[in-house]
Amino acid sequence: MAKIGKELFEQLTSEGVTGPFLTIMLNTHVAHQDIEKDQLKFKNFAKEAKQRFVKRYPELDWSPFQTKIDGLLSDRDFWRSGTTSAAIILTKEESYIHRLSIEVDDQYYVGDTPYLLAIIKNAQYNYHYYLLGLNRNSMKLYVMENKKLAEVPLPKDAPLDIKTAIGEEITGGNLNFRSQGSANGGRDSVAYHGVSAKDEEVEVDWVNYYQAVDSFFKDDFENEEGLPIYLFALPENQTMFKKVAKNPYYDATVAVSASPAQLSLNDLEKGAEQINEELTKKEVSVYHQLVERKNFDQLSDIRQAAPLGRIAQLFIATSNLIDGFGENPEVEYDWRQVLNTLADDTISNSGEVFILDEKDAPGEKELFAVLRY
Repeated sequence: MAKIGKELFEQLTSEGVTGPFLTIMLNTHVAHQDIEKDQLKFKNFAKEAKQRFVKRYPELDWSPFQTKIDGLLSDRDFWRSGTTSAAIILTKEESYIHRLSIEVDDQYYVGDTPYLLAIIKNAQYNYHYYLLGLNRNSMKLYVMENKKLAEVPLPKDAPLDIKTAIGEEITGGNLNFRSQGSANGGRDSVAYHGVSAKDEEVEVDWVNYYQAVDSFFKDDFENEEGLPIYLFALPENQTMFKKVAKNPYYDATVAVSASPAQLSLNDLEKGAEQINEELTKKEVSVYHQLVERKNFDQLSDIRQAAPLGRIAQLFIATSNLIDGFGENPEVEYDWRQVLNTLADDTISNSGEVFILDEKDAPGEKELFAVLRY
């Protein structure tokens, strides 16, 4: 699960956060005309939510929610964000905004728990890692978060290129010279001159540079979250870097085998899809093995087990998430609310929830719960 998703769940499921909750799921755009449409939809959802709130919680005051809604409507930066969608979760005291990289079914909920399913789905196969674009004599670092790639600014003394990294130590075919003997170079001194084979010199520089890059990320770069570092590099550069790398966060099991030189950020992001695909395959293979664990796949059993903290992992197939508002506005999304309650109960008891295609779920089940006991 993506880091921001984990942090949000920890906030929303902690004992200090209490409802009622207003959740609005909204696809967002950047064009001026589309932004106005988004704002109008948000405003209409808020009006409908107020009616439901007053009916469901007649003893409570709606005004703190309206204040937060009005603030968002007037916040230009919020509406000009380039993400695909947003989850807006409001309580009387707090506002939680979670940007999503997936399209959602525009919707709103008023209830004792926040609506979590879209946020969970967004976190599925949403990997957070560093991508090292490595050439033979230069490098750049990127971070992948919420399915978006961004360049990481590095200090000027970082080994961004071979000259910065090893300076005058570059051999490059120059004459090598060393002397030993008397300090004044008299008759007892001996001088050795020679030229290394060009290929050998180039390989020495290659190794020295990659050792400098590895040392920087191992000793000087702050990786507080312990994110894995994957390579975007030609196969021969991957092989050489793997020989010298000692950084425990470097992961050689997955990489993009192509040159990052001259590629735009958009091209690099497309190339990184290979990494996401490989990580997804590994993750799905683990899920399929869980079918052998003690489990429930019937709703009645899962509903009893979730609030008791018996569920370690809950899998909900996307086939359960049916788009549309339903004919009766008083019971709209009733089935989704059942699933949302299961998710909330599971997460509140330190379990994990996954929303994924049925083919990826253990036993290809629509609902599947791995039990702790």
